Amino acid sequence: MDSQQSRVLVQLRDMILKGEFGPGERLAEIPLAEKLNASRTPVRLALASLEHEGLIEPSPAGGYQMRRFTSQEIADAIRVRGVIEGLALRLLAEDGAPRQLLRELHDCLDEGDKAVHKPTMELDDYAAYVEMNDRFHRLVVEGCGNAAVKRIMDLLDSQPFAAPSAMLPMQSSMQEGQQWMQQAHRTHHAMVQAIEKGQGYRAQALGEEHVEIARMNLDYALERPELAAELMPGMKLVAARR
Repeated sequence: MDSQQSRVLVQLRDMILKGEFGPGERLAEIPLAEKLNASRTPVRLALASLEHEGLIEPSPAGGYQMRRFTSQEIADAIRVRGVIEGLALRLLAEDGAPRQLLRELHDCLDEGDKAVHKPTMELDDYAAYVEMNDRFHRLVVEGCGNAAVKRIMDLLDSQPFAAPSAMLPMQSSMQEGQQWMQQAHRTHHAMVQAIEKGQGYRAQALGEEHVEIARMNLDYALERPELAAELMPGMKLVAARR
């Protein structure tokens, strides 16, 4: 994914989660490209990625439209992702990760460090972290050597708010988002360390714990709808849990 597409994807995902589109609203390439000062191709590719994440759906009139979600389907998908990624990490730790995979994971750690450990992150840093985060989790899932794990994760990636980076923008400010990403990236370091030391159960626990912040963000918003409406307007896309 090139830098412009990554930037457009981050911006569109952030707009969705901040409630700039209502349920059923059509998302047209040309107006979005003009709004984001981008060409149509990266917008088209970003919309396809967002459909895969389950954030948008095909429109009967052509193109895409916003969809409505239930909080339960979001919570369920996040929780299952943690279990499946935990299993993938445990398999890597117990079976031993190939050297090439470890090099690629360390490259991700270095890229993440460069993005988050700054006095203030810019949008390009945010996009770089999101791209790194997606690649890190993909390497873990594909590298564990279990075809069933990969098939299940492909299915989860199409569920709303369940993809690795889908919940990252749900913060009240860029500064708060940076603090969240710093914490999440420390866990990435711990995961790789557990793999290298052959600590299967620790690696599994880290994978399951890694998704807890996203799940707590959802619970916090549902318990405080008046605050969520101000801090996370995208929650208007989420129907009641019951």
